[in-house]
Amino acid sequence: MDRWQNRVAVISGASSGIGAACARLLVAAGLQVVGLARRTDRLEKLRQSLPADQRGRFHQHSCDVSQEAQVDSAFAWIEKELGGIDVMINNAGIVLGGQLIDMPTQEIGNILQTNLMGSIYCTKLAAGSMRRRQVAGHLFFVNSTAGVAGYKPDPVDESLNAYTPSKFALTAVHEICRQELIQKGSKIKTTSINPGWVATEIVPEETKAKLGEVILQADDVAQAVLYALSTPPHTQVEQITLRAVGEYF
Repeated sequence: MDRWQNRVAVISGASSGIGAACARLLVAAGLQVVGLARRTDRLEKLRQSLPADQRGRFHQHSCDVSQEAQVDSAFAWIEKELGGIDVMINNAGIVLGGQLIDMPTQEIGNILQTNLMGSIYCTKLAAGSMRRRQVAGHLFFVNSTAGVAGYKPDPVDESLNAYTPSKFALTAVHEICRQELIQKGSKIKTTSINPGWVATEIVPEETKAKLGEVILQADDVAQAVLYALSTPPHTQVEQITLRAVGEYF
């Protein structure tokens, strides 16, 4: 991890769950971390929870990634204050209840706008920053087993509606980015992290109760990110799929 010391990592959806876990690990590893989220009070609580000698490496900015203008503003601030982006962790995502065939179109749009377009907005700006500065950076997509081939949930489980197609689309976005960067001769890496159920705020309490111990923790996913980031410059970890032991789908 020596080559990442004081490099800038941007994490969307950093106020809780996987995003917050990634922020803690990367700050501890010596990176400058910018947490993006709508809930800035939660970002400040995260900063205060860090060891005193690490707090100066955590920066925060209000940003709803579903709104392109807010993403543009946040990244302009990062460029001005920190000089650019070296690592991008696209983590922000939402889940809403209901079935795709019945739920309001506006809610479907909200899911796609956050989970898919938010990642695209951030990826374009982060990749642009890396390419302008000729940095061999790293783009991460926090995806899901719901977005990979073979996903087949139990029929008795509640539908994930538009969440599943948003994650399948993110799988395609990751692969397209990988191919385009190769075509441009770039050394920027891309990695899709595909966890199963994770004990975060977006998972309903009844689902957590049903799963019991068969569920990942946010830190498990953050450790996967850290592993991929720590590989040598010539090694690209394209995908990591992780489930709790005993999770069927």
